[in-house]
Amino acid sequence: MHYLTHYTSEYRMSELVTQHYAVLQIMSRFDIPLGFGDKTIGEVCADHQVDAATFLAVVNLLLDGGVKAPAIEQLSVATLTQYLKNSHRYFLDFRLPSIRRKLIEAVDCSLSDVSFAIMRYYDEYVAEVQKHMAYEEQTVFPYVESLLEHRPQNDYSIAIFRSLHDKVAEHLRELKQIIIKYYPANSSDELNDALFDIFTCEQELTSHNRVEDELYVPAIEELAARVEQSPKAQGEQETLSAREKEIIVCVVKGLTNKEIADELCISTHTVITHRRNIASKLQIHSAAGLTIYAIVNKLVELSEIKETISRE
Repeated sequence: MHYLTHYTSEYRMSELVTQHYAVLQIMSRFDIPLGFGDKTIGEVCADHQVDAATFLAVVNLLLDGGVKAPAIEQLSVATLTQYLKNSHRYFLDFRLPSIRRKLIEAVDCSLSDVSFAIMRYYDEYVAEVQKHMAYEEQTVFPYVESLLEHRPQNDYSIAIFRSLHDKVAEHLRELKQIIIKYYPANSSDELNDALFDIFTCEQELTSHNRVEDELYVPAIEELAARVEQSPKAQGEQETLSAREKEIIVCVVKGLTNKEIADELCISTHTVITHRRNIASKLQIHSAAGLTIYAIVNKLVELSEIKETISRE
C-alpha cells in the first residue's frame, strides 16, 4: 500500500509510525519516546520540546514524499544540531559496532585471506567515519553554537564543511559489493544477516547526509547571514583601517612580515603591530581565517588565492 504524503502537525503520530517504521529512527534522534497514544505529531513534539516544523521537515525529506521543503528560516538549527549529535551516537556506539560483531561471527579470518581483508577494510572504514563525525563535533557544532549565541566567528564558514563533506556511505557500499561478489560460496546465514545490516546502514548514512546537505547546511547559512547582519554583531566588530586591510591582503597572499614591510614601505615592527591589532579587532589569529575574511569581505578574489597556492 502506498502511503507517501505531505505529513503535517495535525497527523497522528501513531499512524505515521505504523505506515513508515523508519520513522522510529527519526523519533529516537529527536529524543521522542513511544507511548504517545493518539496524539498528533504537533502534540507529541510539544510534549518533548521538539520543534515540530523541523521534525516534519526531516520526516518529509527522508520519506521522499515529493513535497517542497519548508522555508529554511522556519527550521530550528538547535533542534537539527541535536538530531545530528544523536545520529552520531547511534552510528558510532551502536550500529557500526553491531555490524563488526556480526562480521566477526560470520567470517573466520584464520581460514580465509578474503575474510581478513574484509575485516581490515571494515575497520578502516569505521575509522574514516569516526574522523568525519569528530570533525563535526569539534569544529562544526561549536561554530553553529556560537552563531546561536550571536557570536559570529570570522575564522570559519559552513562553506568549508560543504566543500569537505565526505559521503560516508560510499565506502560501505563498496564493502557490500566486495562481500557479494568475492566471499567464498559457503557463506552462512550469519554473513547474510551482517550483509543485510550493511545494506540498512548504508541507507541510514545516506539519509544522514541528506539531512545535512539539504536542511542543516542551508539553515546554518541563513542563520550566519542573519547574525552577521545583526546590529549587535556589526557593533562588536571594529572597523579596519585601510592599512590593516592592506596587511590582510599581503598575509593572504603568503608574504612574510619582512616581505610585507618591504611591499608597503614600513618597518617589520609596524607590520607586527598591525597584525596584532587586526587579530584583536577580528578575533582571527590564523592566516586561514584571514583568508576567509578577505574573500567574504571582497578584499581579494578567489582567483588570486588559487594563483598563490599554485605558485607554492
